[in-house]
Amino acid sequence: MRGNDIMEDSVKEISIKDISRKLEEFAQARDWEKYHSPRNLLLAMVGEVGELSEIFQWKGEVARGLPNWNESDKEHLAEELSDVLLYLIRLADICGIDLGEAALKKIIKNAIKYPIKSL
Repeated sequence: MRGNDIMEDSVKEISIKDISRKLEEFAQARDWEKYHSPRNLLLAMVGEVGELSEIFQWKGEVARGLPNWNESDKEHLAEELSDVLLYLIRLADICGIDLGEAALKKIIKNAIKYPIKSL
């Protein structure tokens, strides 16, 4: 899988399952599947969360939409967010979890746990 093949899908909406398939193809093409154990993927994701945290470290509160950030900083943030997302999707896939379904179930569970209070 080449970079151009991946970017062709960027113009349309892409599902978690689509990303999962692309990640699997990416790993297979490089013979990386042997390294993709749940433990290794989790630790890699935690490392990426650390890199994501560094972006916000010492900035204090940041306004929604990041109006005071330059494009380079926003691009860096997008890359780190993507790294976390990609490891999360790959981890879920390797563990046999349908992440989309699990997330929807969790939203429903939270709606029941935290109902809207009437005034």
